[in-house]
Amino acid sequence: MALTRTEGALTEAPSAAAWAGRHGRAGAERRTAVLPTAILLLGAVYCLLPVVWVLIASTKNDAQLFNTFTLEPNGSLFSNIHDLSSYADGVFWHWMLNTALYAGGGALLSTAVSALTGYALAKFEFRGRTLLYNLLLAGVLVPPVVLALPQYLLLAKFSLTNTYWSVLLPSILSPYGIYLARIYSNAAVPDEVIESARVDGCPEGRLFARIAVPMMVPGLVTIFLFQFVAVWNNFLLPFIMLSDENKFPLTVGLYTLLNRGSSAPALYSLVVTGSLLSIIPLMILFLAMQRYWRTDIASGAVKQ
Repeated sequence: MALTRTEGALTEAPSAAAWAGRHGRAGAERRTAVLPTAILLLGAVYCLLPVVWVLIASTKNDAQLFNTFTLEPNGSLFSNIHDLSSYADGVFWHWMLNTALYAGGGALLSTAVSALTGYALAKFEFRGRTLLYNLLLAGVLVPPVVLALPQYLLLAKFSLTNTYWSVLLPSILSPYGIYLARIYSNAAVPDEVIESARVDGCPEGRLFARIAVPMMVPGLVTIFLFQFVAVWNNFLLPFIMLSDENKFPLTVGLYTLLNRGSSAPALYSLVVTGSLLSIIPLMILFLAMQRYWRTDIASGAVKQ
């Protein structure tokens, strides 16, 4: 360690070994940070590449779709949209409205049921609460394909197959949504606030609607988006339940177009264009609702 004079005082200058040690550790930290960044970039490419392919492929007509370079765009997007809108008297937009009905209605009802059930499981003491919660957790682990046939047989007994209800009703109960609502009720709604409201004579219904729900909004938005996307992308349930083409959602409708493409190759470009258009509402919904997450993150950063 060497001594140096600074403004009349003697100070110790760091040795070369200490300097090299500090810079060596900094270099090792930078090298360590490269690996997570590279993994995140690979994950982003993996997720975005199919979307980019759909975007580029939708700009090609049926001939260009198979005879040009995969990532080479062309100028047939608006022509494809026009052809898709004209196909079968605009049945694609009817499928879009059906999908919005299934996803919007199912997500709203599911969010309401999840909020009520999750709040009750979190804030009320009653016999069988733990058993009921464990059964709901078990329901999270059950694949939807296992429930498809029992749901079909049950709805067939009530003559509800091939109706809008056959897709809406199974979407209302979401074990995962109830699980999230219970966790968020515990975290966002203090027991002290509930007890104070009860002492003041607030009815349970008003307490839930006026006090608990506003505190749970970010969590309920998350549940709504999860369920909306799940119903929007659902293929198996409507494929089993529906036979009327006018009741098809986008997933089943585009699947029927894809099957017809074997005898009419011009339909392939319409399927790709329809896939692109089906993504846009999900993007708009996410961008419109992400401010609720930002609000929740900001409020969570402030210590009460």
